[in-house]
Amino acid sequence: MSEDFRILLETFANPSPNRDYEIKITCPEFTSVCPKTGQPDFGTLIITYYPGQKCVELKSLKLYLQRFRNEGIFYEAVTNRILEDLVAMIEPRQMVLEALFTPRGGISSTITAKYHAESSS
Repeated sequence: MSEDFRILLETFANPSPNRDYEIKITCPEFTSVCPKTGQPDFGTLIITYYPGQKCVELKSLKLYLQRFRNEGIFYEAVTNRILEDLVAMIEPRQMVLEALFTPRGGISSTITAKYHAESSS
């Protein structure tokens, strides 16, 4: 599944590759489907990264995230899959993906996945 989605992600050259700086992207309308109940899941994704040589292009990110709208996938799996795809495409120095899912049945979940490049400390 994810490899097919990954091809939607586009990048552009980091305009300041020699400087450490943070990019924070908030996606407040993320949706997927619970694989057990078939009910929709809604959440906010916060992607924070220190770019290497490439940055993610935002329209392509939006189109990529929309592909999960009809996918039956658990919170933990989708959070880690998105992080893996972004890391594979843009090769950041560091990246954190925080997925804040809205309450269902009185329970809300926040899943945080992190990546640090080997050369980062």
